Amino acid sequence: MRELNVVGLDVDGKSVICESAESGEKFLLIPDGRLHAALRGDRVGSSKFQREAEDSDVLRPRDIQSRIRAGASPEQVAEAAGVDLARVERFAHPVLLERSRAAELATAAHPVLADGPTVMTLLETVTTVLISRGLDPDDTNWDAWRNEDGRWTVQLSWKAGRSDNVAHFRFSPGSHGGTVTPFDDSAAELVDPNFHRPPLRAVAPVPAAIAAEAEPELPLEVPVPAPAQPEPQEQPAKPARARRRKPEVPAWEDVLLGVRSGTQP
Repeated sequence: MRELNVVGLDVDGKSVICESAESGEKFLLIPDGRLHAALRGDRVGSSKFQREAEDSDVLRPRDIQSRIRAGASPEQVAEAAGVDLARVERFAHPVLLERSRAAELATAAHPVLADGPTVMTLLETVTTVLISRGLDPDDTNWDAWRNEDGRWTVQLSWKAGRSDNVAHFRFSPGSHGGTVTPFDDSAAELVDPNFHRPPLRAVAPVPAAIAAEAEPELPLEVPVPAPAQPEPQEQPAKPARARRRKPEVPAWEDVLLGVRSGTQP
């Protein structure tokens, strides 16, 4: 039997690097339940210890059922714990039946509105609304899970076109089927005809200067009509002026003799 010396931890921090004292050869030691038991002085060869060491690395049945009851699927629990799915399904089946039964009971409960519980059940109300929207009420899926406070959350899922929709309710078992309370807007729209979403904020108008920069104005040549010319008005006829006679120029001999030509003495 060769002696090994501990060198240190591996880069992952989970394995121990050992080295042979004689040859210097290195070994990788992976700690498990048996190593811890050997360090404590327990007997490693017993079959009972081997079973306990194997069970210490997996979830206990109680832990599996607690996670399933809280809403996880068997696939999610198996992947998170790194265990075989068959082991999880063996303990998850009773809890899945419990969840299915809780969802079925919730469909017979009465939605609680502002003025009290409705007469119609949750299933009747949802069926009426989906038909009014042109959807198939049978193409739905109901599920339920228990919260940390012990109350049940019920989920309704349906498809509208290409969109997947979900609505959540809080289910309180009681007499006459119990009650359900809408937990989100989608649930409130299904059971409360007076429910309205908050109005959207109005968009402020874009200033004219910014709008002009965003969309440059295209110059358009618009023909401008010529101003209308006033019709010529008839001017009143001016009275004809009397024609003046040119003064007669006396002949030369008349000037000398003081007599006008053509006049009788």
